[in-house]
Amino acid sequence: MLKPLGDSAILVQLGDEIHPALNARVHALDALLQTIPAVIETVPAYCTLLVHYDPLASTFSEIANHIEEKLALVDDSTHRPSRRLEIPVLYGGASGLDFDLVATTLALSTSELIRLHSEREYTVYMMGFTPGFPYMGILDERLVLPRMPTPRTRVPAGSVAIAGSQTGIYPVDSPGGWRVIGWTPLKLFDPINESPFLFTPGDTVKFISVETIDDGQ
Repeated sequence: MLKPLGDSAILVQLGDEIHPALNARVHALDALLQTIPAVIETVPAYCTLLVHYDPLASTFSEIANHIEEKLALVDDSTHRPSRRLEIPVLYGGASGLDFDLVATTLALSTSELIRLHSEREYTVYMMGFTPGFPYMGILDERLVLPRMPTPRTRVPAGSVAIAGSQTGIYPVDSPGGWRVIGWTPLKLFDPINESPFLFTPGDTVKFISVETIDDGQ
């Protein structure tokens, strides 16, 4: 489904759920649209793709036709190159601001909380919120909790957090309402690096629970 947004953008709705195959179609379409000269910017999400275009170079109908043509080239076998990344995490304590509260709220022991979060492999569905923030899923249903009612004004960079059925890592110090259960020393965003982001949509992520972390690694 294609929906006009103002006079210079189109929202492409490919579905209404968080699913790896659906998200892969979003990113496959995103790659194909980069060849259209009038397209200025694209913003992929879980199951939608926002397409910004130059209204002085092309009309809504022309861009919509281009999108439909590219959509026809995307099928269920579409997939992205995938990397598997292992992320060391120090759970709980001063590194997990909400760890104890999450365990209590979910009626889990601390070891169960760590196991449920770290035993699963997650897909990076999209990037956003702050530079390098990976939206990953899907959490075990026993870990599903809503965001905090009142966001913190500052969440430390490297904080590993959960919200709803998602998990993520804060790349930089920033406000945030996700529930922080751990911390990693890995640098997710480096603006002077040729590849500034640690994660890419389509990556597979495995969290590794550690007892101590060397900040210098």
